[in-house]
Amino acid sequence: MLSQGISPDCYVLPSVVKATAGLSSLKTGVQVHCLAFVNGHHSDSLLLSSLVHFYLKCDRLMEARKVFDRIPRPNVVACSALLSGYARKGCVEETKELLGEAVEMGLELNSVSWNGMIAGFNHSRHFKDSILMFRDMHSEGFKPDGTSISSVLPAVGDLEMLPCGVQIHGCVIKQGLSQDNWVVSSLVDMYGKCARPNEMSKVCEELHEMDVVSWTSMIASCSQNGKDMEALELFREMQMEGLKPNSVTIPCLLPACGNIAALMHGKAVHCFSLKNWVSNDVYVGTALIDMYANCGRIQLSRRCFDSMPRRNLVSWNALLGGYAMHGKTKEALEVFNLMQKSGQEPDFISFTSVLSACSQGGLTEEGKFYFDSMSKDYGIEPRLEHYSCMVSLLGRAGRIVEAYTMVKQMPMEPDGCIWGPLLSSCRVHHNLAIGEIAARKLFELEPNNPGNYVLLSNIYASKSMWVEVNSVREMMKSKGLRKNPGCSWIEIKNKVHMLLAGDNLHPQMPEITKKLGELRVEMQKSGYLPHTDFVLQDVEEQDKEEMLCDHSEKLAVALGLLNTSRGFPLQVIKNLRICGDCHAVIKFISEFEDREIFVRDTNRFHHFKDGACSCGDLW
Repeated sequence: MLSQGISPDCYVLPSVVKATAGLSSLKTGVQVHCLAFVNGHHSDSLLLSSLVHFYLKCDRLMEARKVFDRIPRPNVVACSALLSGYARKGCVEETKELLGEAVEMGLELNSVSWNGMIAGFNHSRHFKDSILMFRDMHSEGFKPDGTSISSVLPAVGDLEMLPCGVQIHGCVIKQGLSQDNWVVSSLVDMYGKCARPNEMSKVCEELHEMDVVSWTSMIASCSQNGKDMEALELFREMQMEGLKPNSVTIPCLLPACGNIAALMHGKAVHCFSLKNWVSNDVYVGTALIDMYANCGRIQLSRRCFDSMPRRNLVSWNALLGGYAMHGKTKEALEVFNLMQKSGQEPDFISFTSVLSACSQGGLTEEGKFYFDSMSKDYGIEPRLEHYSCMVSLLGRAGRIVEAYTMVKQMPMEPDGCIWGPLLSSCRVHHNLAIGEIAARKLFELEPNNPGNYVLLSNIYASKSMWVEVNSVREMMKSKGLRKNPGCSWIEIKNKVHMLLAGDNLHPQMPEITKKLGELRVEMQKSGYLPHTDFVLQDVEEQDKEEMLCDHSEKLAVALGLLNTSRGFPLQVIKNLRICGDCHAVIKFISEFEDREIFVRDTNRFHHFKDGACSCGDLW
């Protein structure tokens, strides 16, 4: 049209803008915007509304607002879109301001407007604001529909606000939404997050007859929301009810087994899949690869992978991720090469695993090669997770300044996944200057995350800067923050035990304490000195040693020693990163007690054997 010398009018341009938004082509859309401006259509309400939607689709919130402010008579559609955009980005104040402006302009918001804000805040993980917006919607006289209810329930579940969830459940019944599949699914998800399996069952029983799909939905909800024990219990109940799990149920359950290292349960599910001829399903096979890797049995992961008649990209990535988690860099790179030879194109997840493997193995130059190759040879632009791996890679090598330079040169705004590894590396290498910079950024991004304050305190404590340590502790106290308690799981004789740091509730705690005391005596005889650098309080050395004895992973290992025969391998999962002292202690125990001990923390797998660890002490 343009090549024929015909200028588009205010009826054609909105259609072009809409098409451009569908392609998310920012460059083309900006050109159309400029063309409209040049042709004198800069005050057309329909065109400007289309441009608002276009900029929101391209994630350009500031440009969308500028265009919105130029609309002579804004309509509720454009306003609702902008409100939703602000909420999705977590811009709470901007959302409230625009909401007030909409009232002043006389715009009558509708259910779509409210639903966009509720869903948007849930998307940006501003769960409390999502719930408050739902409350405001109700107080303004709007009846919540299936969309608003299924949007707010995940937020209720994430905050584990069970009473609020029960009230909304009552609203579901009153509004006659009991047969809405999205609402039912959201109720099941909410009760799953709140660890209420009985209520989950009742929802399904009340709304429709319990079938395999219902049970699978409940199991998936628990597994996806950290309620792994409940997922295993539901699986047992399902079988007791006479219902046969299928090829969808099993991949939903296996992550729960892996999350808490319930190896015997995972093996039982594997046997079930073999017995019922579903083990060849690509999704079941992939879930088995992941489960065995998470349970510390990477060799069984490889065996499952090799026996798969058909593999997809997720299968390759599961094995790659498993090798990376176990610090088996050589094997990970071999699988990456094999993957390409087989004709399977890697994606951004594949490169995340490769970079993580290089980081775990200390292969700094190799990691930099793959990082550059990702965009140069495969056209995959680095994402935040790739930069996070590179920061960890450089940080582990002690190249803190280089890591910080990369952070400053990133094309996108660094988040907690970037500053966190940098602060952690500063703690390991005692870099106070950059550590303080990273900590300040994290305090802005994650003001309620106690782990960031603890890391900075550790840096100060390692330099005996007790005034600064106390200052950080006062900051935590003023915000009502406490250090996250360490929690570890260990499976003994088909039963999973959970142990909390400093918790005396386990029935065998007296024996556990005695066993650790005996081991401490043996360690002292052999010349072992505990790592007391990172105990936050300025206390006497003997007191520090006592404080280091109640870490959850030590309690779990001691429980395993008490309840299994000599030579039996132990598997422990921890919800935090293993500390240097525990790492050294478990190395000693593996040799002294002749045990193979697997510990999975939030960073990687540690395989202790004969007084050594697979991580090469790069913890």
